[in-house]
Amino acid sequence: MVEIQLDGQKVEVLEGSTVMHAAEKAGTYIPHFCYHKKLSIAANCRMCLVDVEKAPKPMPACATPVTQGMIVHTKSDKAIKAQKGVMEFLLINHPLDCPICDQGGECQLQDLAVGYGSSGSRYEEEKRVVFHKDVGPLISMEEMSRCIHCTRCVRFGQEVAGVMELGMSHRGEHAEIETFVGMSVDSELSGNMIDICPVGALTSKPFRYSARTWELSRRKSVSPHDSTGANLIVQVKNNRVMRVVPLENEDVNECWLADRDRFSYEALNSDERLTTPMLKQGGQWKAVDWQTALEYVANGLKQIKADHGADSVGTLASPHSTLEELFLAASLMRGLGSDNIDYRLRNAEFAPSPAVRWLGTPIASLSNLQRVLVVGSNLRKDHPLFAQRIRQSVRKGCALSAITSVAELASADAWAIPVANAVLAEPGAWAQALADVAAAIAADKGMAAPAAGQATEAAKAVAKSLQGGERKAILLGNAAAHHANAASLLALANWIAEQTGASVGYLTEAANTVGAQLAGAFPAGNGLDAGQMLAGKLKAVILLNNEPEFDSAAGASAKSALNSAHMVVTLSPFKANMDFSDVLLPIAPFTETPGTFVNAEGRVQSFHAVVKPLGETRPAWKVLRVLANLLGLPGFDFESAQDVLRQIPDADGAMVPAQRLGNATQAAVQLTAAGAAPVVAGIYQLDSLVRRATSLQLTADARQAAHVEGATA
Repeated sequence: MVEIQLDGQKVEVLEGSTVMHAAEKAGTYIPHFCYHKKLSIAANCRMCLVDVEKAPKPMPACATPVTQGMIVHTKSDKAIKAQKGVMEFLLINHPLDCPICDQGGECQLQDLAVGYGSSGSRYEEEKRVVFHKDVGPLISMEEMSRCIHCTRCVRFGQEVAGVMELGMSHRGEHAEIETFVGMSVDSELSGNMIDICPVGALTSKPFRYSARTWELSRRKSVSPHDSTGANLIVQVKNNRVMRVVPLENEDVNECWLADRDRFSYEALNSDERLTTPMLKQGGQWKAVDWQTALEYVANGLKQIKADHGADSVGTLASPHSTLEELFLAASLMRGLGSDNIDYRLRNAEFAPSPAVRWLGTPIASLSNLQRVLVVGSNLRKDHPLFAQRIRQSVRKGCALSAITSVAELASADAWAIPVANAVLAEPGAWAQALADVAAAIAADKGMAAPAAGQATEAAKAVAKSLQGGERKAILLGNAAAHHANAASLLALANWIAEQTGASVGYLTEAANTVGAQLAGAFPAGNGLDAGQMLAGKLKAVILLNNEPEFDSAAGASAKSALNSAHMVVTLSPFKANMDFSDVLLPIAPFTETPGTFVNAEGRVQSFHAVVKPLGETRPAWKVLRVLANLLGLPGFDFESAQDVLRQIPDADGAMVPAQRLGNATQAAVQLTAAGAAPVVAGIYQLDSLVRRATSLQLTADARQAAHVEGATA
């Protein structure tokens, strides 16, 4: 530790720290623009100049290492004069457009100009003008004359997103931030550039000119998309969601958001919202009241159960639904005498698991791994924030290995992470590839391998990597979870992990994949799984918050299977499944209902509604409760979502108890996989919200719809 004196206060910091780090520890604010705690030091704005005793001139706090006994003054006349001088230079060319700037009210330059700027300028020359640029549907670069060249956006692309899409061209007054050769900004994390821009140069294109920041109410929530469980601040005006920004949580999403977490709110206000219950009569859709719709559903379920038995009724539930909704859907089915409920819509194999499948390690630990093997994942697109953490590990020296299809690693920047060792194989050969790695490890250790494998050079490289280092993880991606031979992949991963000291886990697909298991939203006995239900074996189907054509492995064939049912009931925030449904019930999206998501690491995160339900929309947990009451089922007298949550075992703490989580399996290893390649959703096809977010659907990634691993659908 090094002790320095900062404004008369003694501060101890780690050796190698900067004056800025010491100031942060002491609670002293030093004005700055280019410095950001998550990015490398650039020291190019010079706003953080401080007075260091025995130094001939003011020094930048962000780039000045501390030394034992150093004496620093951040508020001396020398420091203040230097900071005011820098501010004067920054404002020479800054346009006078604060009244119409979207950044007004949350602009770092605006705030610091009050304290360090003057009321007039000594410069009368013309201000420079920078031509605007079109870089895609998410980021607006219409007013680049505001840019102060802090290069935060450039460093973010290089260091966090992994792709340098912005850079600085030219020099002096001709310098400007731009993409090169007219390219667009296509990173799945690009929206974070808007947050870290300290001026109004980069702004949100979907939010542009729609509200003033001080008019917005700010409310906490949790992302309903991938399994990170990113913490959000949802900003609201006049009962309408206007913008979504990150809520900092170092253990989950740090201070970042994936673009689908940030911009999917557009779907909440789309024309496709379902705002009143609807019945199909004579092939025509008619709006009805809730009582009529629910009585129709209840009477239909009773009749079908009487005619065909309880086993003819089933529910397909989305893993993007809340814990409370999934629990009530499962309880409703079992109350009717049916065990036909499943959340595993995209799975090809439905092996029972004795414990809740999960990440196998805390999310935060992904930033500090030394060895990692990823199997069957388009990591960058399936889990952008997990990929960002693994990218941090690789920057610190972690060796990343991958077993994946040729298609995914065909381009050098497929993951935007250097891959040390790759075994490229089509999905049907992944089990064999893992068996080869196991064989290489077994040969090194002089023991029997768990399955017949050949220690190829690629397999030996992966095996050698996993046997080095200390902090290690084997991560199975969405394609591995949905694989027709998923149990064998897990069994082999477990054997390798046991021999190398690695953790093993699933990246898990959706916001509530772990929660769905906790809620029991899968057939526990002789019930039909999702694949069987989508093959047309039901007479009555309840679809909770999903569109089987896009959200299931059955794809387009799900339509004909569901058309054969006597009654299909869709609970959705949108006008979905209209071709084959008989009833549409409008349920609230995550912004209009309280609920709980359990992320990949087993973190239980509850949230409140941030706006009132739109039109006649109702929270799904209320709809399921009332439907159960109309069916005469006991035990459905819940008054709130919290009452429902209290009924779910092990869901009332901050984390799911460790004894409930586990990725062990007793499955026998089979090296040949039958069936089609695993179905994985594209980054902007994951759920009904992102599919209806206009700006996301205009991105380069959206041109690739739901894809089949190893081939394009």
